[in-house]
Amino acid sequence: MLCTFGFERIGVLISDLYFVHPNPPKGQEGAEHGVRLELRVLERGDLKGSIYSAQPISVGQPIWRADLLESVDGQPGSFDRTHHHPAFTGWEPGHRVFVRELSADPIAWLASKLSDLPEVLKEAGVSADVAGPDDAAELRRAVPDILDTIERMLGQVRRGELGTAPPGRPADNVRAGWL
Repeated sequence: MLCTFGFERIGVLISDLYFVHPNPPKGQEGAEHGVRLELRVLERGDLKGSIYSAQPISVGQPIWRADLLESVDGQPGSFDRTHHHPAFTGWEPGHRVFVRELSADPIAWLASKLSDLPEVLKEAGVSADVAGPDDAAELRRAVPDILDTIERMLGQVRRGELGTAPPGRPADNVRAGWL
């Protein structure tokens, strides 16, 4: 499942994820599943017809990512693989950064992080002008809806409705989900 919250020039994408690292670091062996949130740049295209035509909007380059992941074979609610990627180089995320507060209470941590878009952009090494003038305020107002979406999706992952391995795929080097 993929859910998008769009503002003037910044978007928040939320999806379920099932992931098996092909060469996992020690302690990260085995499948992971959960919910991924990414901040992305939104790009608006020119109208393709009359003033009433739909405007093309594309989801562009990633800025920041949080992965609320757990070991598939682990304890539900453990958030034992939960981490974030403070910055990207092009389309590639930086290293996983594990933060105790993020694993202890991911919803509260995300609420704080998403409520301060200028700081997230600064930590990501992205110019503040990538965001529209009202993006920070609009994102802050949308935080409760974003968090509700994440909590619903986490429940669906734990019930086996989302974040599952694709059928008929080998158990290694697998990624399923939107982001």
